[in-house]
Order: sequence, then C-alpha cells, then structure tokens
Amino acid sequence: MKRKASTQADGKKPIKKRSKNTLSAEEAKSRFRKGLFDKKVLDKYTSEYASSTPYKHSVISGLVDDALLRKVREEIKDNVHFTPKETDIYKIHQSGDLANLDGLEDKALAKFPSLLALRDAIYSQTFRDYVSHITGCGPLSGRKTDMAINVYTPGCFLLCHDDVIGSRKVSYILYLTDPNTPWQPEWGGALRLFPVVDREGKNGEIAKTPLPDVVKVIPPAWNQLSFFAVQPGESFHDVEEVYHASSEKELEKNGGRIRMAISGWFHIPQIGEDGYVKGAEEKAAQKSGLMQLQGNPDQHDRPHANPVPVEKEKTAEDDEDAPLDESDLEFLLKYIAPTYLTPDTLDRVADHFEEEFSITLPDIIHPKFAEKLRKYVEAEEAKPLPQDSDVIEKGAWKVARPPHKHRYLYLQPGQSETEPSPLKELLEVLLPSRQFRLWLQMATRSVVESHDLLARRFRRGLDYTLATGYEGKPRLEVNIGLTPTDGWGDIQDDSDEDEEDESEVEEPKSKKAKKAAANGKVKANGKTNGAEKNKGKKKFADKKAEPEEEKEVGGHEVYMAGDDDGNEDAAIYKTSDDDDNILFFQAAAWNKMSIVLRDSGTLRFVKYVSQSAKGDRWDVSAMFDIEEQDEAPEDDSGEGPGAVLDESEEEEFKGFSPSEDSDSD
Repeated sequence: MKRKASTQADGKKPIKKRSKNTLSAEEAKSRFRKGLFDKKVLDKYTSEYASSTPYKHSVISGLVDDALLRKVREEIKDNVHFTPKETDIYKIHQSGDLANLDGLEDKALAKFPSLLALRDAIYSQTFRDYVSHITGCGPLSGRKTDMAINVYTPGCFLLCHDDVIGSRKVSYILYLTDPNTPWQPEWGGALRLFPVVDREGKNGEIAKTPLPDVVKVIPPAWNQLSFFAVQPGESFHDVEEVYHASSEKELEKNGGRIRMAISGWFHIPQIGEDGYVKGAEEKAAQKSGLMQLQGNPDQHDRPHANPVPVEKEKTAEDDEDAPLDESDLEFLLKYIAPTYLTPDTLDRVADHFEEEFSITLPDIIHPKFAEKLRKYVEAEEAKPLPQDSDVIEKGAWKVARPPHKHRYLYLQPGQSETEPSPLKELLEVLLPSRQFRLWLQMATRSVVESHDLLARRFRRGLDYTLATGYEGKPRLEVNIGLTPTDGWGDIQDDSDEDEEDESEVEEPKSKKAKKAAANGKVKANGKTNGAEKNKGKKKFADKKAEPEEEKEVGGHEVYMAGDDDGNEDAAIYKTSDDDDNILFFQAAAWNKMSIVLRDSGTLRFVKYVSQSAKGDRWDVSAMFDIEEQDEAPEDDSGEGPGAVLDESEEEEFKGFSPSEDSDSD
C-alpha cells in the first residue's frame, strides 16, 4: 500500500525561498566526521552495501561532526514545534519540511544556523556523490531537498511500507537520540527490514511479495545514518514501536525514550541539474505501478476470500409467522443470549439498524457459552507463542500477509484438523448455520446470499490491518469481540447510563466516536493532520512521560469515509470534531457484536496493537453478501447508507441485556 506524498495545500501562498548555499568540497567535508571521505573508508561502505541483505542498505556510525550535530539537536529542542500525526500506518510527531527553512524570515532563520548547515551539507554535491557511489544509484538531486524531523515517543510506530513515491531514489535516517543516554535496543524504535520472495502465480508470472517477519533490525544510535535505495516492491521496512517504560521513574532514567531523527530522501535530478533525463520521473512512477501489479501479487495475499453461497431463506416479510421455529430457537439458545431472540428486541434492533446502518450489541453470547470461550482464550494466551511465522503455521493458526497490507493470526472454517474448541464451534457451527442466518436477516431486514468467516488474533506489539477500500454492492460485516482483557478504551459514557435499564443495545460507535473525539479518544479527518490526545503543536522538550492510564493500546476497528478530493490520505486522525469522517468505531471488547452495512468506498482497518496492551485482541470477523435492496431516497441532508447522523438528530436505541453482571464494558 503506497502513501501519497505530502503536497502544498491549494490556495496557500508560495514560500519565498532563498537560493541554497553551494558548498565547496572542503566546506562540505568539514561538516562530517574526519576521515569519512577517505577512499579506504568509502570502499569499505560500498563493499558492505553490495553484500547486505535482505536488500542493499548501509549503516554509517558517526556520520556528522559531533559538535555540529549536538548544536543541531539543541536548536531543535529549543525552537522546533512538532505536529502529532496518526494514520492507520503510523503514529509520530513531525516537523515541517526542512526545505522550508529557506522561506523563514531572517530573525527566525537565525535560530537554526547549525540545522541549516547540516541540511546544506547533506544535499551538497560532495555528499550526494558519496551516497551515489555507495549505492550505485546514479546522480541525485541537490535542488529537491526532502527532509523532516520525526520524533517517536513511547507508543509511536511506523508500519511496513516500501517508500515508493514519485521521484524518491534513496531513503535515509540520521538519528539525533540523546548523546548522553545511549539508546538501548530493548526500548524499540529500530529500523527493520523485510525479506521479499518471488512467487509464481497461476499464469506463470512472478510477483515480489514481502514475508511477514523482519530479518534485519537496526537499533537507533546517536549520529548514525541508515540508508537504502528505494526499490518498488522490494525496499519494505518499518519502524519498531518505541516501547513504554515500566514506570515514570524508569522513563525519566531513560531520558524519556525519545527517538528523534532527521528522515528524508534523495531524489532523481530535476530540470536543469546534471543527470536530468526528461520523462525519468514519469517512467519511474510507471515502473513502480507495474512492479506493484507484476504477477498479480494480490493472488498471494492471505487469507483468501472464501464466500460460501447459501440458499435463500424466508424472512418475516415473506411470511406472517416468525421464521424461527422452536427447534431453531433451541439451537440458537446454546449460543445467543435469550434477550436477543425475542421478537420485540429483534424488531427494535432492526429498526435501529435501518436508521443507522450499524449497531453494537453487548453481551450477545449466551453466558454459559461465553464462559467457555473466555476460558479457552485465556488459556491460549497463557501458552508461549512462537515469533517465527513458519513455526506458527505448523499449528492451527495461519499468519495474514503481506505485511504492507495486514498481519495477524487467523483461522478459517475447516482450515485444519484441530481438536474441538469453543472458538471453532462458534466459527464452524453457529455462524454458518441456517438458524443464525435467519436471525441476522431478522436483525437487519436483509436477505443473505453468502458468508465468509474468519477468527482473528492480533498479537500485541505485532499485528494490525491497514486501511483498505471495498468496491461492490453493500454487504453486512459482523464482528464479535472476544478480547478478555481490559484497558482498550471501550468505556461507556456515564451520561448515557443514568436511570436506564441494566444495560443497553448500544448506540452506534459513530455517535460514540464523536463523544470520544471531544475527550481526545479517536478523531479522524481526510483534511487535517493531527493525533490522539496531543492537540496542536508541542516542542520537543515539552514531551513528558505519559501516565499509565492514558496509554493508547490500539486494537480498535474503524470504518471511514473514503478520500473524496484525492489529495489527502483519508485515514488521518484529527484534532477537532469538524468534518469527522469516521462512520463506525469499535474498541476491542469482550462479548460484543457489531453489525455494519458497508458500501463501496468505505475504508476499514484495525489499529496496530501496542506492546503495552494487557493482552492480544481476539475476534470473529464475518462477511455476509446480501441481496440488493431499493435505496431509500436521500433527504436534504444527503444521508444514505453509511452516513453519520447529526448528534442532535439521533435517537438513542435502548434495549435489554441478558445479565446484570455484564463485564463487556
């Protein structure tokens, strides 16, 4: 999955740039460590690069003159503000493009003499030639500078991607971690490289696909440069989560575990530069797109979709009598709480679903069967789990791949000859049954045509799904949360519980997301960059240890409206409630079912699960294709399937819970 390059927003006044300083070879070399440009040293790095795996890369320790880099770090700490940004693929704090330093007023620019000196040295002809020699990538642009300062604090991460955008040629990271508190590998934050294998498809074409496990780990270190040539379908990498400390005292001892680095790219030569080739950038983009499609790599994705057609069943509209007879109810009572089997409750669920196109049902599983499920999941979590995907797949679970789309453990019906378990019973007995299908049709007033079922386990510190779209007629997507641990942010608003029944059939998370947004929980927008909790901009030095109760652990599932203008990444969290494009949100939870009517263009992802979570995220995810229905005409508000009603227009749907002792929240 490729990400869009940042572009200057339309309508903004162009930045007036000074011409960059052209450094002589001696001036440039003086800003790097002594001896770096010696032929013997250059040959050493060139040889190491050529023999490196899983793809060619290099690591240079002590790149910059130490005194200069310390001054750079102090200037950043004192003067640079960072914008917290969060999408499905990353969570970071980032400065603006350092190319824009040239547009600052003289007074502001005077605060960054060392940073400007470093930037000009990195993009000098002398150092560009140095990088070009090591990588063998050809000429690099000195005019197109593309660098920013990124800060990863505990809980921040960047998931698997290949950096292929536009004219990028070489990707690099220069670390500015605390020089007086050496970074420890166990703190995380490493650059990690993924191996790529050639897969032969059914038509004999070869597709490059990354494997799910990293094979090269490069921890951060003060004044260390890591770089590699950007290669379509090959240069896959991520940035390991910066792990939380066990206490605030330990965090302070570790200097805050602040992974600061200057990250950027060298680009192919631009018009007027030596080495410029007309049409080279367009050709590179074409090659990138072709490489992504070569050999139809999607055919190697796992898990494969496996929709199972079903026979059409009568609904309540087809027959005055309820479609569930006594034997059907007896079967369903083994698995579903009695309250959700009464005609009145099902009617109220269906009415609410027709209005909102989504609904969340707490305590859906019968208490007796739920207890069996809980014991099973907790017992599985207590067992040691191998890290290696090949070892895991010798057992019942498989590993979702490729990692630039998703990674988690999964089970499909009939996938393996494992011993019976409550989870397998849920997956292979209840959900594909005629009785459950009838129940779902009554709850949604739809007609099911097929089902595709999957049990998932998202391991903490490892797993996620990135935002993917859907094209096709509307379908039902059902998720049953089976996460037995707490601390996932699935907390009910107290104001909704006053003077109500024991519990409720919950309001859709579209509304809850708005409430949570006001409290800094979850926010999204396709136009405004931002992040959870940290509103606005913060100085590097302002970042404090995050209290234990405020740690974000991820694991929530999000449905979002697609990107309308094509200029922004839709899956970006924002800092206000305006233009909220979240359609549905559900935190990891225990014994809770969500039903969503998903239509074309809607994005969906499961947020990366932090290592600080108290356990893994478990669920069963089911897709039900349904017969197309006549769409109700849109009113003046423009609402339709998947729309989020204005909060003032929503009527909260109250239902019943089968148990006073619910721990689903």
